[in-house]
Amino acid sequence: MRKGFATRGIGFWQAGAMAALLSGTALSGTSALAQQAPPAATDASAANSSEIVVTANKREENIEKVPISIQALTAAKLEQHEVENFDDYAKLLPSVSFQSYGPSQAQIYFRGITSGSDYNGAFAGSQPTSALFLDEVPLTTIGGAVDVHLYDMSRIEALAGPQGTLFGASSLSGTLRLITNQPTHKFEAGVDASGTTFGKGSNSFGTNLDGFVNIPINDWLAFRASAFYERDGGYISNIPGTRAYPALDVNGNATTVAVSNAPYVKKNFNDTETYGGRAALGIDLDDSWTVTPSVIYQDQRAHGTFLYGPLTGNDPLYPPAGDLRVQDYTPEHNDDSWVQAALTVHGKLGNWDVTYAGGYFDREVDTEQDYSGYTVSYFESLGPAYTSFYNANGQNVDPSQVYHVHHHYTKVSHELRMSSPASEPFRLTAGLFMQRQTDRISADYYIPNFVTGDGSVPVPRCQYQGQDSDIFCSREFRVDRDYAAFADAAYDILDNLTFEAGLRLFIAKNSSQGFSGTAGRLANCPVSADPNLPCAQYYKIADESGETHRLTLTYKIDPTKLVYATYSTGYRPGGINRLPQVNPYSPDTIINYEIGTKTQWFDRKLTVNLALFDEEWHNVQISLTTPNSNGVLSIYNVGRANSRGVEGDFNLALDHLTFSGSAAYTDARTKTDFCNIDTTGNPNCALGIYIPSGTRLPVQPQFKGNLTARYHWEWKGAKPYLQASVNHQSGTDAYFVQPQPATPVPFQTAGFTTVDFSLGEQLGLWHWEAYVTNAFDERGILSLNTTCIPSTCAQFARAYPTLPREFGLKVGRKF
Repeated sequence: MRKGFATRGIGFWQAGAMAALLSGTALSGTSALAQQAPPAATDASAANSSEIVVTANKREENIEKVPISIQALTAAKLEQHEVENFDDYAKLLPSVSFQSYGPSQAQIYFRGITSGSDYNGAFAGSQPTSALFLDEVPLTTIGGAVDVHLYDMSRIEALAGPQGTLFGASSLSGTLRLITNQPTHKFEAGVDASGTTFGKGSNSFGTNLDGFVNIPINDWLAFRASAFYERDGGYISNIPGTRAYPALDVNGNATTVAVSNAPYVKKNFNDTETYGGRAALGIDLDDSWTVTPSVIYQDQRAHGTFLYGPLTGNDPLYPPAGDLRVQDYTPEHNDDSWVQAALTVHGKLGNWDVTYAGGYFDREVDTEQDYSGYTVSYFESLGPAYTSFYNANGQNVDPSQVYHVHHHYTKVSHELRMSSPASEPFRLTAGLFMQRQTDRISADYYIPNFVTGDGSVPVPRCQYQGQDSDIFCSREFRVDRDYAAFADAAYDILDNLTFEAGLRLFIAKNSSQGFSGTAGRLANCPVSADPNLPCAQYYKIADESGETHRLTLTYKIDPTKLVYATYSTGYRPGGINRLPQVNPYSPDTIINYEIGTKTQWFDRKLTVNLALFDEEWHNVQISLTTPNSNGVLSIYNVGRANSRGVEGDFNLALDHLTFSGSAAYTDARTKTDFCNIDTTGNPNCALGIYIPSGTRLPVQPQFKGNLTARYHWEWKGAKPYLQASVNHQSGTDAYFVQPQPATPVPFQTAGFTTVDFSLGEQLGLWHWEAYVTNAFDERGILSLNTTCIPSTCAQFARAYPTLPREFGLKVGRKF
């Protein structure tokens, strides 16, 4: 059952943040009323990158002057590509890759820095390798990234490479920043409505309604708000299926348990409904100080599964179901509700800028999935003992497992920083940061109607919906604390030569307590003082401290061209394994060497930005089951890896025609053998090699790119346009796989290309657009996933696909 956002269990920091919100002492990163309204989403503004202002260095700077590999998707670009959610903008960011189970269930990576072990079920795992920010406030959570509905946005900034000096621990591989429009001293408003349908003969329809308003209440106060409702139609069908499980009856005799999925059969059953809104006040206390409290709420309910398959195999209990089809036997949903309250203040002390940014984030995710692939897989290896479960009367019950997990995340963050004048030859930004994030986890792996009988004992004190039907469960409470002091300085050695240096000192304190296991492991587990935990199987604390740094040298060839060289490091904290016998894992780190150039040509009509990088990933964290983990995932440090490549983007603006695109080539591989883990929790090559040196890192395609051509003109007072976009990515290894030439590997995907078209018109304050995405209905596989660990369920991998061909019509008006 969904839990509300009550104030139960709120601690000192949460209460302080909420009280500050209510009292109006909130804080903002930019002066709200001093700004002009954000520019309209025009073809000209989208074409000329010299007009894009970013805050990647926590200062407002022209993107072409920032010596960082950064790609910015402006409001115009987001509108032109019909961007509404993470999947929409991820395809425009070639350095970004991801694993996903559906909306709000994606793990985000930059430059291929992933072990591929962040699959479903690894909720007690490592912190992410990339950070997600909404304006000034971190939204990064362990588990699926928040899938923010995008409307009334200023831009998206994708910062590739370690950004730890300014953005902290989870910026090991990069940082993704979502920047909203702020209150301004100008009235404006807008509404947009769209409808979509999938392909020929589809009875699956979607609707999207968005609106915003900005009201200057007086000369020192402004209010901005937006609201949205989105319903996305489904495209995966749960088709009829039956199973005949070989089993043993209560007396040990062979029998068969016949089951059907008839109660759950439905065409296009993976629809999604999302609604919410955002509100902010801009309060100018005087000419120098601005306060902006804001709040955003989103509720998303996704039904069914967003994976189809399995793609291959001939197992009679788990046969391939066909294109965009599954045969699932249990209820499935993913409900994700969250609220973020942000407090920001921007002002001046003398000629120094002072910024405070604080936030309180509360998120609840409730997921239920068909887990019968695990049942079938274990039957194949263990026989009918794993399909023989009974009710209270000793009768066989359907052994199909169901996976249910409920996460309650909270995060409180505070940052205070000061920046010297940007016009001086020496510039300094320095500050303090802290955050406390928690995750209360309640996970049940259960068999409906299974209760105590003939010695097959479910896990006591791990009830789901009041029934003793669990065969495995987890009840955990995790707290991650981060404290940091940082400084980033730049000095103009010459008018055209600048040296920059950044340093971040950090302390990480993490704790975890609870239980994870079966009935046998719970038998001797002491009772916990926490009423939400069945017992205290473990209580562990991990403390660490360290530093990360950056050095950059920038040479300006002329006002429109520069080159830079960067040496930087990144880190991800270590942490705690949930099993008592498994030791904590250590931090992993990155050393990044990067050379880049930012250039503009032909009176700034052509922009070309390139970066070459070489990243050394040390002490790689990976989730594994090992001899001393009893089948439970634990995290180990296994070796070194390397990611090297080139990434870039370009924009060519002619009179009526604009070409733009971006691409990345990434060669990411293990650099040492990843050896099997011994009973002490350490890699031991005498026990064999898990992954040999030179193996490709998973998930990231070697090549990913996009190209867009847009033609616009004026006709009888209107501004019509035509646009075509091509997106391509090469194949991937979904997880680590042993190199086996000429042998089919179950976790490799093929490359694919999709094409989008749109045409529309702006007529005064009105605009309309008709579009088709994936026009040729290419079935690209974005990631391959299993509902349980790959070593167990490899043969039952399912595909997370690109959306099938979708037609849409959008109408809107500005006021």
